[in-house]
Amino acid sequence: MAAGETQLYAKVFNKLKGRSTPSLLDPLLGMGFPAHTALKALAATGRKTAEEASNWLHCHCNDPSLDDPIPQEYALFLCPTGPLLDKLQDFWRESRRQCAKNRAHEVFPHITLCDFFTCEDQKVEYLYEALKRAGDRTLCAFPSAVPLVLHSSISYLGFFVDDSPADIIREFAVMFATEASVLADCTVKPCTKQLHLTLAHKFYPHHQRTLEQLARAINPSHSCQWTATLYSRDMRFVHYQTLRVLFQYKPQNVDELTLSPGDYIFVDPTQQEEASEGWVIGISQRTGCRGFLPENYTERASECDTWVRHRTYTFSVTPDLSSRKDGEASSRRNGDPNPPSSSRSLSSLQSLQATIVRRSVLVVRHGERVDQIFGKSWLQQCTTPDGRYYRPDLNFPRSLPKRSRGIKDFENDPPLSSCGIFQSRMAGEALLDSGIRITSVFSSPALRCLQTAKHILGEFKLEKKVKIRVEPGIFEWTKWEAGKTTPTLMTLEEMKEADFNVSLDYRPAFPLASLLPAESYDDYVHRCAVSMEQIVSTCPQDGVILVVGHSSALDTCTRPLLGLPPRDCADFAQLVRKVPSLGMCFCEENKEEGKWELVNPPVKTLTHGSNSAFNWRNWIQGN
Repeated sequence: MAAGETQLYAKVFNKLKGRSTPSLLDPLLGMGFPAHTALKALAATGRKTAEEASNWLHCHCNDPSLDDPIPQEYALFLCPTGPLLDKLQDFWRESRRQCAKNRAHEVFPHITLCDFFTCEDQKVEYLYEALKRAGDRTLCAFPSAVPLVLHSSISYLGFFVDDSPADIIREFAVMFATEASVLADCTVKPCTKQLHLTLAHKFYPHHQRTLEQLARAINPSHSCQWTATLYSRDMRFVHYQTLRVLFQYKPQNVDELTLSPGDYIFVDPTQQEEASEGWVIGISQRTGCRGFLPENYTERASECDTWVRHRTYTFSVTPDLSSRKDGEASSRRNGDPNPPSSSRSLSSLQSLQATIVRRSVLVVRHGERVDQIFGKSWLQQCTTPDGRYYRPDLNFPRSLPKRSRGIKDFENDPPLSSCGIFQSRMAGEALLDSGIRITSVFSSPALRCLQTAKHILGEFKLEKKVKIRVEPGIFEWTKWEAGKTTPTLMTLEEMKEADFNVSLDYRPAFPLASLLPAESYDDYVHRCAVSMEQIVSTCPQDGVILVVGHSSALDTCTRPLLGLPPRDCADFAQLVRKVPSLGMCFCEENKEEGKWELVNPPVKTLTHGSNSAFNWRNWIQGN
């Protein structure tokens, strides 16, 4: 470290040392950590305890950016607590369940007072002093109740703060910004425009009325304790996706990340060229290390889940909340200022969740295909010299159906693997347990889709009762298929002979012969839209229409129902590669409003790890 930088840290250290409370820096310096990394660790953990900062430093011992002088970004929010927060969190959950995720779900309920700004690690403690000074000066004038007025537009829904109380809150934000500028030498921009608490933002226009109905169930006059809270985030990952780790993963190669449940991973969607299917490149928040990881070991997290909570200032103290220790609240590092109340009445939730049985469309991707595991040469691996099929690995299916031209017809129309069959049955079992009622089934003519549909129906004991209607119009985008001709798919007669209960009476929107090789993206989304229009018009009764297709179908077969235009081709290709086996999208018809809505699927997706091949001969020789 340069001599000037050493003197600067020494100056800061002496200032902190002179305070009445013991410095958190002392124990870290005593452990041998350099001052600049110790201060960085304290800032990254919210300056709570030396032990937490020490643990952070040990975890980041291999972090290539540990010595980089990159400060945290800080923001000041006014956060509701108590009964009002409970109602807002009810809205958060129900709006996501009924109308899918929107931008508001990325952050907890709040009013922004000062947007994100940077502060050097050695000056963070002065931000706490600035918050206390500004709060003390505003405390007496702060309104006993903050009046909130619901406002709605085509892409925004939220509460606006009335003018007079809003002026006092804005004055507090300006005081904090001024104090922070003087004490911590920060450039802080306080909010001077309309103060608002966002409920929904950048949602689908057809969800507006449903969101408004949910918002009206919130009584803004509910008792509330308003708290000014200082948060920080890592400025390097502002535009990254955040993933939450669900399962333990031990690296198989040196360029892979170690994963523990609860870890957060930052992923740049624009830097995934090196990653193979099912994998992503990310940076671990816990260690700072970069590497590959299996994407199906994670789930999407909210933007605020990795923010660090530093200090709070409470403006009004009510009897039921005064006994709570601020230290306990400030120790939480997730986005929610307080956990949901366990005493919330069941009736309020039931009033939000009240729905009627509707006509629905469940679009499902097929299970794991055999070439996904054994590669393009899978057929050569399971074919004898005289052209017969045999099972070289337990993940190959026990047998293959008969084809008119023999085993080579499977080359570009692969079956499910044994695991794919298991996945399909497990999904069918879960769908049965969810209580849904499947009234009709449509499938792509691809063998893997037919098998998936058959095994799902098998769990419902409907494989002999409900006929599968084969719709070539929802077959995969032919540009993605190998070769200059469309794959040789099974005829209806071959399907019947292979014990698929297919309908011979159904007239598809697009006959098999109409599929053209290397079709354009516009042609592909058009045939999917036309096919879905016919599928829905063919099934007017209430119940679930099961559509089994490819990963692309989750987009191209649902957007027409929702009245949305086709996605940009580049975005479409990026999105589709992330759809797992048995991934689902679920659309419900709202007859009262004459539209379809995207809602949560009736079951969760199936996540599992890889299982590599094992050769016992090599193992013996290696030992």
